[in-house]
Amino acid sequence: MRADALQFLRPDWPVSKKVHAVVTTRRGGASAGPYASFNLADHTGDDRTRVQQNRALLRDALKLPADPSWLKQVHGARVVDIAAVARGATADGAYAQASGVVCAILTADCLPIFACDRDGGEVALLHAGWRGLAAGVIEEGLQQFRAATRDLIVWLGPAIGAKAYEVGDEVRQAFLVHDREAASAFAPSVSGKWYMDIYQLARRRLAAAGVCSIHGGDYCTATQSDLFFSYRRDGATGRMASLLWLE
Repeated sequence: MRADALQFLRPDWPVSKKVHAVVTTRRGGASAGPYASFNLADHTGDDRTRVQQNRALLRDALKLPADPSWLKQVHGARVVDIAAVARGATADGAYAQASGVVCAILTADCLPIFACDRDGGEVALLHAGWRGLAAGVIEEGLQQFRAATRDLIVWLGPAIGAKAYEVGDEVRQAFLVHDREAASAFAPSVSGKWYMDIYQLARRRLAAAGVCSIHGGDYCTATQSDLFFSYRRDGATGRMASLLWLE
């Protein structure tokens, strides 16, 4: 498998050249069947040998300074300093201020949130499904920074879009308890449930915390099947990787 068969997305955000950020797509790689073909998760039922081939290809293609620091994600709000914990730590966010440390999260509908300070001295990468978002993973991630929140820059990576993310009333209520105005992020569906705009909910929380520079939020993993894995769409499926590191 050749590295030039892969396709990556890179954030369009006004950050220091010391900050490197990438999101993988499903294109390229060694996986087959529902995991075709650049699946980077080893917990989905895919052949582990193929996953390891994909991870090796990822490092080579991007010339990463180190292996990504994969987390055990649990849809919570814990954010760790990735240089201070063992590999495979249970958390849904990684913070780093050391160069050459590669933060990584895996998604297939959940929202990857990239954050850095304007000087390019510290970064954080957050995994925000609805549970983590409601539990405060954004707020926990922002607290890791030494820089003031007004001096942070954020990019919202590929997640399930507002017209594809149908949830029950209990999900809507979990957000309204925190912010009654979050009702604007929910539209009624014909089935009696709600379509949820996870991008809008993330923007509301970021803005409430004082972040002014928010970018991205332009994709839909559920409908763009040529580019993305989607758990909502397919059930058994692979995962994209989001990576963030400092030079």
